[in-house]
Amino acid sequence: MTEEKNIKQESAGNDAGAIDTVLRPTTWSEYIGQETVKKNLRIIIEAAILRNENIDHLLFYGQAGLGKTTLAGLVAREMNAALKIASGPTIEKAGDLAALLSNLEAGDILFIDEIHRLNRQIEEVLYPAMESRKLHIIIGKGAGARSISLDLPPFTLIGATTRVNLLSGPLRSRFGATFRLDYYEEQDISEIIKRSADILGIGMDDEAVKEVSRASRFTPRVANRLLKRCRDFMSVRKKEGIDGDIARETLAMLEIDELGLEAHDRALLTAIIDKFKGGPVGIGTLAATMNEDKSTIEEVYEPYLMRLGLLRRTPAGRVAGARAFTHLKKAAPDHLL
Repeated sequence: MTEEKNIKQESAGNDAGAIDTVLRPTTWSEYIGQETVKKNLRIIIEAAILRNENIDHLLFYGQAGLGKTTLAGLVAREMNAALKIASGPTIEKAGDLAALLSNLEAGDILFIDEIHRLNRQIEEVLYPAMESRKLHIIIGKGAGARSISLDLPPFTLIGATTRVNLLSGPLRSRFGATFRLDYYEEQDISEIIKRSADILGIGMDDEAVKEVSRASRFTPRVANRLLKRCRDFMSVRKKEGIDGDIARETLAMLEIDELGLEAHDRALLTAIIDKFKGGPVGIGTLAATMNEDKSTIEEVYEPYLMRLGLLRRTPAGRVAGARAFTHLKKAAPDHLL
């Protein structure tokens, strides 16, 4: 066991809140999956290092939990750059962004998560900053207002979003490279679970790995969350490792089925099938029926259900797939038979 691994295990054991940080990959070899994205990023980074330049501004998009923040950290590490992290919802006015930009030093990387949540006025401040490293600030109000321009040091902006379609065209066009992170293969998720269990010092048999992997929604963050819950169950049961029975008991307690569907996923499909005869049903009607926000349905529930073929988006509305009827043991309408 390496010294670094010992340090990680000690950190995880001493502070439960730091487990996610401990499990986060810190090298390319530890980052499992997303091979095409990694290959392209490494070429961009190597070329920038050879030319002694900053890398281009980068945009990562994809569902939550697929590793966008981790990739930003790896890029910063490879470039030997300081990583400054901000979140779109916390940047409420242009002055907030100006404060972030004015505190950057040469070579820094500014990572803005949920960048689609920036309003258009704030985006206007980003345009000259990204293109010509200029920060334009308006001082005063009304007739006495005046604009000053500040030079910014060379820096890289990395944006991350789950809703790339909500970014304005002018902002998207200013990123030098855009990468889409897709759902992981189950084999990659299994490797991630094994690595995380090893870091946490947990024994885990192949059956348990398979059960957790199958329920992980092809997403590393979910896989690690389920592993932590299995770890809790293991401790309460006074077991020395996680076997298939522990994994299944944990998933049953969390109401997660063999496809990784949680209670709210099944409730969504059941509503479409039972109340709207399988659809189509408009998103507004569906949200009202479930007493749920439309954006939550669109961003949280639907992507995974569509990935499994349980749900389809059509011009007329949402439609339950044939597999949804089979999985929920519902009688399918004639046109799906």
